[in-house]
Amino acid sequence: MRDTTASLGLYGLGVMGSALALNILERGFPLHVANRTASKVPGFLQEAGPLGSRAIGHESLAAMAAAMPAPRAIILMVDAGPAVDQAIDALLPHLRPGDTVVDCGNADFHDTRRRAAEIEARGLNYLGVGVSGGEEGARHGPAIMAGGRIEAWEHLAPVFEAIAAKYEGQPCAALMGPDGAGHFVKTVHNGIEYADMQLIAEVYGLMRYGMGQAPAGIGEVFARWDQGRLKSYLVEITAAVLRAVDPATGGPVVDVIEDRAGQKGTGRWTVVEALALGQSASTIEAAVGARGWSAEKETRAAGEAILGSPRGPVQVSEGDLEGALLAGRIIAYAQGFRILLAASENYVWGLDQARVAETWRAGCIIRSALLGDIAAAFRGEMPMGQLVLAPAFAADLRASLPALRRVVAAAALGGHPVPALSAALAFADTFAQGRGTTDLIQGQRDYFGRHGFVRLDTGAVHQHGPWAG
Repeated sequence: MRDTTASLGLYGLGVMGSALALNILERGFPLHVANRTASKVPGFLQEAGPLGSRAIGHESLAAMAAAMPAPRAIILMVDAGPAVDQAIDALLPHLRPGDTVVDCGNADFHDTRRRAAEIEARGLNYLGVGVSGGEEGARHGPAIMAGGRIEAWEHLAPVFEAIAAKYEGQPCAALMGPDGAGHFVKTVHNGIEYADMQLIAEVYGLMRYGMGQAPAGIGEVFARWDQGRLKSYLVEITAAVLRAVDPATGGPVVDVIEDRAGQKGTGRWTVVEALALGQSASTIEAAVGARGWSAEKETRAAGEAILGSPRGPVQVSEGDLEGALLAGRIIAYAQGFRILLAASENYVWGLDQARVAETWRAGCIIRSALLGDIAAAFRGEMPMGQLVLAPAFAADLRASLPALRRVVAAAALGGHPVPALSAALAFADTFAQGRGTTDLIQGQRDYFGRHGFVRLDTGAVHQHGPWAG
C-alpha cells in the first residue's frame, strides 16, 4: 500500500463514481467517500470487499470534507450542471486555501471556466477533468484530460497517472491547459466519438440493407478490419455486437434493438462550439443530426409509408467500404483537432495537439491505431497546421478518397442515407479546391446589403459591384 495521507475524497457513488473509487483504492490510495443518498455508502463499502478497508465512508459531503485532513482534494462524480454547483456550495464552508475541488463529470467547459475563476479567487484550486472510457475505463484505466492550474495538477498527478490507462507503459493522463481546457478536450473527444460511430453505422447499413449481408458476416468483416489500418476500440466492439446472438430469439441481437440512439449533449456541444469558433465540424454535425433523426421513429415510419422507401441494392466492394471508413475517420479526427486548435488560440490555452492524441491512445472510446500517427504528425511537418495536409495523412486520403467517392455515390443512387460519409467527402473536396463558389455569395451579399468584397486583380477591399450604382 502507498504511504500517503488519506486526503483524497470522492463524492457520488453512481456507476462511474463507484468504478473510479474502486480504481483509486486498488492503486493503493486511501479514499474518503460520500453520496447524496447516504444509504448507498455502506453498500459500496461492502461490495468493495477487501478494497473497502482502505475507504472511509461518510453520511454527507459536508461531513466528509470536515473529517478529511488538509490539504484536501475532493473529486465530484455527479451529474453536470446544477448538481456540481450545489456540491461546491456544500463544500465551500469546509475548505481552506490549498484545498482542491475536482469535477470529473461531463461538464460544459464554460461552467468549468466560471467555477475555476470563482473558486481560485478564494485561494482554492479547481480542476475540471474529462474522464473517458465508460464504466470499464473508470474501473480499470480511463483516459484523463485535466484543466486547471499546474500546481493543482502536480499535487494530484500521481493519483491520476496511477489510475489512468497505459499505452506502452505511459499513462494516458495529462494537464491540457488552464480552467476549462480539459473538459473542452473531452467534449471534442465525444464529438469525434459521435462521428466515428455514425460512420461505422452507415457502412454497416450499406452492407446489411444494400448488399443483403447478415449481421454475423458483417461482424466478421469488421473483425478483419480491426487487424489493419482501422484497428480501434469502436471497430472491435462493432464486430462483437454484430456477431452476438440473442438468447430469446436465437437471432442477431442487433435485430431486437430499437433504432433510436440517445445522446448526453457533448456531441451537440462540440458542434455549437465549432460554429462559435468559425470552424467546420460537418462530419460531427451530421452524426449529431442523425441521432436526432433516429429519435423521430414514428415520423420516419410515416415518411416511409407516404413517400415510399427508396432503399435498393448497392454494388460496392469490401475494399471500397474499408477505404471509405478510413477516409471518413481521418476527416472526423481532422475536424476535431481543428476545433481544438481554434479553441486553444481563442482561450489562450496552449493545447499540445500531439499530447492530446497521445492521451487518447488507450482507455478512451475513440482509441485507435491512427492516434499514434496523429501524434507523430503534429510533432513533424504539418502544412498550415492541418492534419489532412500532413504528409502521411495526405497520402492516406489520396489513396482512400476515391473509395469514399464511390461509396457515397453508390449509396445515393441506392437510396441509402449516409450523412456522415457524405459530409466527410464534401469537406475533403472543399479543401482540395483552391477557388470555390463563394465569389457568388460575396456578390449576392454585396447586392442586397452592400457588404463589399475583395477584388482578385487589385487586392482592393470594400469594393462594390456595378449593381450598387
